[in-house]
Amino acid sequence: MRIKCKKNNLQSGINIVSKAVAAKTTKPILECILLEAKGGELKLTANNLNLGIETFIECTILEEGIVAINAKLFSDIIRKLQDSEIDIETNSDYKTIITCEKSRFSIPCWTGEDFPELSSVNKEKSIVLSQLGLKDVIRQTIFSVSDNENSKLMSGELFEVKDNVLSVVSLDGHRISMRKVALKGDNSDVSAVVPGKTLQEVSKIISGDAESEVTLYFADKNLSFEFDRTRVVSRLIEGEYFKIAHMLSMDTDLLVKANRSELIGCIDRASLLIQETDRKPIIVSVKNDNNLYIRLDTNMGSLNEEMEIEKEGGEIIIGINPSFVMDALRVIDDDKVNIYMKDSKSPCLIKDNEETFSYIILPININPDAY
Repeated sequence: MRIKCKKNNLQSGINIVSKAVAAKTTKPILECILLEAKGGELKLTANNLNLGIETFIECTILEEGIVAINAKLFSDIIRKLQDSEIDIETNSDYKTIITCEKSRFSIPCWTGEDFPELSSVNKEKSIVLSQLGLKDVIRQTIFSVSDNENSKLMSGELFEVKDNVLSVVSLDGHRISMRKVALKGDNSDVSAVVPGKTLQEVSKIISGDAESEVTLYFADKNLSFEFDRTRVVSRLIEGEYFKIAHMLSMDTDLLVKANRSELIGCIDRASLLIQETDRKPIIVSVKNDNNLYIRLDTNMGSLNEEMEIEKEGGEIIIGINPSFVMDALRVIDDDKVNIYMKDSKSPCLIKDNEETFSYIILPININPDAY
């Protein structure tokens, strides 16, 4: 194989597929990037058996061929070469010669025969989103995914399509995030649990362009994201996801409408008095007037603050985890947020103004009479 290509093109392709290179493995081939020069373009592929990524870049092919190169070494070399044309050639001694201006590297390579192909995904069930739309969906749900590998289902997000509406749900045992998106066209019903790690990597790769689209193809055990000249294939998490419909339709006695930026400011100031080892909640009170009161007492000091709100309903005193609330407020794009509450022991429901984003947080147990 022999090719010539621009450094920027090659570096871009390496950056995309490197996200699927195996970090710890007993199979050295999984630590490689597969380069396949054929038909006037170069295909780069990485596959750790749970996640696989392939992308195509422009290059000049002088001799077609296929080769596997250690991903870390290859990436480090290309990144530090001059911003110029790169010549890559392999020989019969299983060596890859990388030349750029006056730099010349000779590194080992493999034939690629043992490199695992990306799984094929049946294309009968699919949905189409803008890259901006998918990026927003992930941004507004990924923080509620559990990092506890002992609970596989909680380490993923539910993608469910019903009546041409996509619902994406994540939860970690303390809170639930849910985002809904109206889809175009006529879409088949779908239910699949996608690994959170896959979604994090996809979010890094897609451009976030509102005019560019990404197609998601769903099969029984795999999911494929296809966009631009890239394909990402991921295993799905097996099992039935948690039922949360009853929580989203729970009875509430109080609706608080608050300015999002002001509420972020109040909680952010309260967080100044919270140490990492401190699990004290902030105490939120709503009384008969049109104010929301925030109180916090820690070893570092105390804070009392109030802000104007609109409300429908009675009074409440509730303890909440400030970081959990901030996670939701930061990803809501509206100026106003709607907060639904029942009592000090019931979950608190936060929604954006359009009510396409829903967030449920469990309260921290307090004695309301103490406040």
